[in-house]
Amino acid sequence: MKLDFEYGQGLMSAELPDSTDVFIPGETVPDPPCIPEDKLVEETLKSIRNPIGMERLDQLAHKGSKVTIVFPDRVKGGEQKTSHRKIAIPLIISELYKAGVEKKDILLICSNGLHRKNTIEEIRNVLGADLFNEFYPTHQIINHDSEDYDHLVDLGVTDRGDPVLMNKYVYDSDVAILIGHVQGNPYGGYSGGYKHCATGITHWRSIASHHVPEVMHRPDFTPVSGESLMRTKFNEIGMHMEKMMGKKFFCCDAVLDTKSRQISIWSGYAKEMMPLSWVDADKRTYVHWAKKKYDVLVFGMPQFFHYGEGMGTNPIMLMQAISAQVVRHKRIMSDRCVIICSSLCNGYFHDELWPYTRQMYEDFQHDRMNTLPDMNRLGEYYATNEEYIRKYRFTNAFHPFHGFSMISSAHIAEMNTSAIYVVGAQDPGYARGMGMKTRPTFESALEDAMKKYLPENPNILALPQTFTKAAVHLCMAD
Repeated sequence: MKLDFEYGQGLMSAELPDSTDVFIPGETVPDPPCIPEDKLVEETLKSIRNPIGMERLDQLAHKGSKVTIVFPDRVKGGEQKTSHRKIAIPLIISELYKAGVEKKDILLICSNGLHRKNTIEEIRNVLGADLFNEFYPTHQIINHDSEDYDHLVDLGVTDRGDPVLMNKYVYDSDVAILIGHVQGNPYGGYSGGYKHCATGITHWRSIASHHVPEVMHRPDFTPVSGESLMRTKFNEIGMHMEKMMGKKFFCCDAVLDTKSRQISIWSGYAKEMMPLSWVDADKRTYVHWAKKKYDVLVFGMPQFFHYGEGMGTNPIMLMQAISAQVVRHKRIMSDRCVIICSSLCNGYFHDELWPYTRQMYEDFQHDRMNTLPDMNRLGEYYATNEEYIRKYRFTNAFHPFHGFSMISSAHIAEMNTSAIYVVGAQDPGYARGMGMKTRPTFESALEDAMKKYLPENPNILALPQTFTKAAVHLCMAD
């Protein structure tokens, strides 16, 4: 069986046994039906006007009300004309105007969290030209800045003791609106809901309470679920924000399919609305398909996806991406599972985007750093590095602590596999320095794995397009 897998900016072919199974998100098992385009405005407006567990916008807002509208950054995708942001935000603004809110009292905030600040062009793409042109010239669209202490507020700690610092514009507003996407995420099950505020408008110390080994290496994190300690912490942090603000977030979340089209729209109080939205999202995301456990997972990694250009070549980000597949698919992996993945692995770190990961990689090679969790002791050192912080604030780089959440995730692949092979690496030492094996082709990697780790007739699952489509969480058919 000949298959093509993503490799850099192109494809790499693999000759695999004819018994290989293939799964492509949205194709092998079709998604639930999405809302027709001509019904999107109607369905979104119906949701906004019938919020679950809280008052309508025309009851929350009035003339003189200060309103913040928090929307996801470009990492969450959704730049098409009918994306949830582009449909929902204008409708919400129209409802606010009808309630008497004035344009000058509305602020749109990109919830980039520790992700890099979105560029002007990226914000235009995710919001659409009309919305951008209405609010950007008057400085009413901004990125969240987790290092701008003039515009952060310290809310103390949750009952569990996790620190909560949040965006002061949101805290001070009379109405705080979260525009979210309910789509499968290896970090706690789904985006949207309380995950949105707990990661998107907060501070690295808050994120360091959950994106760390003691949370991410627990058995409730892999395979992914909505009941992990991480998800619990998201919810606790979000509810603590609401308690200290003295108001609920007004959420408007869309359950999305493989092509980021809306399956359903849910609005209201996150604590009550979020579990209901997950019922719809589960139908698309947790795919009960596998009839056997797989000894080998095969996929390919493009150079540019998800977090940005260089994601598939930067060795730390590469390892994190492999681990994300383990988190998603652990339910259908055998205990001896081997991963074979193509990657250019050419030493391109994209230093402008991740200015600290090259040094992190070097640090991992020294000073008794035997496994990736050993690196976590340097987390605060990197997170408070003034030059890295300046790059986050002023050059559209990722925050340095983001790299430590990536490292924590990256170790999960080693925890749950017999071996990880990178095929086609141009500078293979970078892969070996992360604990991966290297071979020139898929065929030679499988041959080596057959000698060392696998049964005589291994069950092989090929996952083409796994990083170019919105992923699912594969489960056993029963």
